[in-house]
Amino acid sequence: MAKQPNAYPLRLDETLSKKIKALAKLNDRSYKGQIENILKKYVVEYESENGEIKIDSES
Repeated sequence: MAKQPNAYPLRLDETLSKKIKALAKLNDRSYKGQIENILKKYVVEYESENGEIKIDSES
């Protein structure tokens, strides 16, 4: 498993935050886990449409 980076403060609109918490509960995930899942799905979708996102080892 990849090394976990330091925490990143994320400020969300209250309504969006509540909706993500509701999704997390429906999916039996933590709030953080739900956000991570959403972001992973977005990256996969983006890469399928636009090609792999190239990153260097320092990113």
